[in-house]
Amino acid sequence: MTEKVAEKKLTLTDEEWRARLTDEEYNVCRQKGTEPAFSGRYWDTKTAGTYVCAGCGQDLFSSTTKFDSKSGWPSFTQAIDEGRVQNESDVSYGMTRTEVLCSRCDSHLGHVFPDGPAPTGQRYCMNSASLKLKPGE
Repeated sequence: MTEKVAEKKLTLTDEEWRARLTDEEYNVCRQKGTEPAFSGRYWDTKTAGTYVCAGCGQDLFSSTTKFDSKSGWPSFTQAIDEGRVQNESDVSYGMTRTEVLCSRCDSHLGHVFPDGPAPTGQRYCMNSASLKLKPGE
């Protein structure tokens, strides 16, 4: 796996984010939206490669850690390295969850749950709209 330090923080205006992202990417990444289950382009993708942040291109997840969680969203057992993502408490919608953000641009990626497979027991349940796949690994 790639072990690089997180890149320099990227801060853009709302206007710059809107110009950079599609409407769906903006909704998920900047407004903390969630795409419907089984609707995103990567929920069942088996292509080898690296999943990067749709907002800034930072490497986030390796396809080698992707698994079928049966949830309808792309799921991973771990990030490429802990410095690439940051976790925050999310108490929206009457639930307590752990939100996952890109450490470089603060884009909302999804949530992490403690019900994943070995070796980590984690399920990083991400939105396809927050990711882009760089094929090949």
